[in-house]
Amino acid sequence: MPRATPSRKKAKPLVLFIVGPTSSGKTPLALELAKRLGGEILSADSMLVYKGMDIGTAKPSRKELKQVPHHGIDLITPSKSFSVFEYHRYALKAIAGIVKRGKIPIIAGGTGFYVRALLEGLSPLPGANSAFRDKLEQEAQAEGPEGLYRRLLKLDPKRAKAIGPQNVRRLIRALEICEVSGKRASEATQKSPGLRALGYKPFVIGLNRDRAALYQSINQRVDKMFRRGLVREVQKLSHGKFSKTALQGVGYKEVLSWLYPCITPYTPGVSRAPHPVCTGARKISLGEAKERIKQATRHFAKRQWTWFKRERGIRWVWWPERVPVAKMADLIIQMVVYDL
Repeated sequence: MPRATPSRKKAKPLVLFIVGPTSSGKTPLALELAKRLGGEILSADSMLVYKGMDIGTAKPSRKELKQVPHHGIDLITPSKSFSVFEYHRYALKAIAGIVKRGKIPIIAGGTGFYVRALLEGLSPLPGANSAFRDKLEQEAQAEGPEGLYRRLLKLDPKRAKAIGPQNVRRLIRALEICEVSGKRASEATQKSPGLRALGYKPFVIGLNRDRAALYQSINQRVDKMFRRGLVREVQKLSHGKFSKTALQGVGYKEVLSWLYPCITPYTPGVSRAPHPVCTGARKISLGEAKERIKQATRHFAKRQWTWFKRERGIRWVWWPERVPVAKMADLIIQMVVYDL
């Protein structure tokens, strides 16, 4: 009877990450890698989920989106909030689908919390959602806590009975957990597993660029956004509402401050009429709005750098100026093949 040969262990599916600060070249590099490796791109950018927020977020062009399948883009309207919990659920499902189709997931973006959630897992208890919390606090002040208690009884009766009908703060927190995470506060709070524990092989590339050149690229990108019609885009969107998370996108609140100085752009859920009647705030010039966007974007890039430099397991790649995307793709493919 012939001896049985040991079966080869099935290789874990590769999940390739391209991370780094804004304007560092993640989008074109991910596109080049997806073409060569037979991949599909999953965005890890918290602003690309919003429909209509195209120019100010430097969203991939229609031409780029058609070249390879993209995921995590144009999911909701700017009037809605989007949490890391919602992204985490969406992204894991997208990754599983890409792998099932025999493709390589290529995750590109600079939202560090999104990347960490995929790599390390996520605690099921969300942070504060101030817009939702403010709404519940107003309801409690107007109608008393009984309405909150009845709502929580339907969603999480165990937690509602433990809190009681009078503790407004704890009722709001329990409802917040249900709203943001989709889970009951009374459920087990064990952290969800990361990609490695789920059977994937994550490979994380961090793009390191010359700081002065990056800042110059950011300034040029902002100038290009205005030439492409950023003001028109914000005007069109201002007929609706902006959620608090949508207003975190650099560029939109600055242009809103120029267009409608009487309205505080940080206030979530405020309808912005095209012809505001109040002029309570100092009106800034368009040039000043542009400079504010450049400065805010540079500060944002610095924060992204700080975040990713603290993260473990990132393979940093130096991308010199004037080195084309194709050369960088060659280098990263060699790194991936060597590691397999």
